[in-house]
Amino acid sequence: MNFSPGDRIRYECEGDDGLPLVRYGFIGGVAGQGGPVVVMLDGELGGDVVNVADVQHVTVTTVELRLHGTDLVDDPDLRRGLVSLWHAEADTAGLDIDSLHSIGDGECDAPGGWCLAELLAGGDRYVLRAERCSIDPEMVRVHAQVRSAGAG
Repeated sequence: MNFSPGDRIRYECEGDDGLPLVRYGFIGGVAGQGGPVVVMLDGELGGDVVNVADVQHVTVTTVELRLHGTDLVDDPDLRRGLVSLWHAEADTAGLDIDSLHSIGDGECDAPGGWCLAELLAGGDRYVLRAERCSIDPEMVRVHAQVRSAGAG
């Protein structure tokens, strides 16, 4: 992945408590192709040198939530709340979401998978989905996918 100074990024790391943590910031410098990058994290004055494999460009499809508890998709009230949680994460990431329309309780489109909302960002249409993670069945992943041309 190629990065340039100023690129908005999503950085996955481990917090002080040993749990996974996602932080946002900007690329401050690049050591070379595939080398470490300097990341200027939001809310911090200095930069951190991090492995390029731990960094992603911020896009609608890379901003996601991974939450423990399958009740988040099984219970309609909690499932509706996932839309607001993802939107708050998108705001934190610095994304400009043009419109977001919730699909009520969501539409189950696969075992353990739900379409929660439709959104528009940068002229492109997306669907916000929640699904049980295949790696950890007790975890739920909330993310946006490009809406296919034939859908809805």
